[in-house]
Amino acid sequence: MEIRIGVQNVAREVVLESEQSPDEVQQQVGTALEKGTPLVLADERGHHVVIPAAVLGYIDIGSEQRGRVGFGG
Repeated sequence: MEIRIGVQNVAREVVLESEQSPDEVQQQVGTALEKGTPLVLADERGHHVVIPAAVLGYIDIGSEQRGRVGFGG
């Protein structure tokens, strides 16, 4: 699933593909905002993205897309 993260005072958004469920991501975002801790997400290749909760602008959590076959999107 695709996750888009807007960071305050940064023109480009952070985009990553993750194997986490939308509920897991939403829970992590809520915890980071509540406690003021960094948001840490892993992409599908095992890379980690760390963003301080204080600079989060928005999070766009895409729906899970399973079993895509064929060309294009």
